[in-house]
Amino acid sequence: MEILVNGYAYPSIDPDVLADWSDYISLLLCFSYGFTDQGALIPLDDYEMRAIAESKGVKSMMVLTPLDPQGAFNNELVDILLSDEEKKARLLNEILAELQRKNMFGVDFDFEFVFAENKDQYSQFVQDAALKLNPEGYLVTVALAPKVSADQPGLLYQGHDYAAMGEAANFVLLMTYEWGYTYGPPMAVAPLPAVRRVLTYGISEINPDKILMGMPNYGYDWTLPFVQGESRAEQISNPEAVARAARYGVEIQFDEDAQSPFYYYTDEQGREHVVWFEDYRSWSAKFALLKELGLAGFSIWHIMYPFPEGTRAIAENFEVIRVQ
Repeated sequence: MEILVNGYAYPSIDPDVLADWSDYISLLLCFSYGFTDQGALIPLDDYEMRAIAESKGVKSMMVLTPLDPQGAFNNELVDILLSDEEKKARLLNEILAELQRKNMFGVDFDFEFVFAENKDQYSQFVQDAALKLNPEGYLVTVALAPKVSADQPGLLYQGHDYAAMGEAANFVLLMTYEWGYTYGPPMAVAPLPAVRRVLTYGISEINPDKILMGMPNYGYDWTLPFVQGESRAEQISNPEAVARAARYGVEIQFDEDAQSPFYYYTDEQGREHVVWFEDYRSWSAKFALLKELGLAGFSIWHIMYPFPEGTRAIAENFEVIRVQ
């Protein structure tokens, strides 16, 4: 089965890690470009990462986010942009110029926590981008929150319209991860039943040929007891999760419902921890779901960490499309 595989990365990625991943991805998604309240593109110094990927035959895409100086998503900035035709036009022109200058493959829009009142404007903006960029040979994709219904409440969900975005963009990434997250209670990052619910809703609104499943390439280590508002999990790589279990001499368990590995250990200070992460089995279970639903592929958040078990699962299940 041929699929599209995208990998998100920051410019700080280790060159060897990127080179290893480049054999298993279709596109490198450079995170992230931004924009000002005047609609001016804020470029990214991604020369080195693009050069490494291109040396391995992998094209790069611009990821555009409305991040503030502190790295948080700024929905006020989105509102300012989407409410002004001149600013939108300027941004699209500058995106096109940057794609041409850097010989990139397209743009991925990742606007999160969009106000509900900006929902239709955001869909229209992505459609305008596709109408401008597709004829020039550039791909337009969009990352969407993991919804299970059209009217799902919550700031994360209300500004994303699955049906409209499925029509507007060339591909849509459904962010099926972060159920277990830095500030939340211990659980699997991408439990299979939750992933299935999102994708099942997704294919009811969007052609499966346009859907990319989100794949997490990391785990979390929580110190127990978990205290809401105080606890903060440590993000770790999947190989580090395995190494940590070995270091503390504990057995890795597997949750058959979530289809995810986990374990408990006690550190040198006597504190109990729980770790949830991804392995060959958890990725293979998600791949089976991808095949069942006939999706176009998946996008990995993120490829900053090595994951030999993951790349083995990719190689054993798919033929990765190499875009030209």
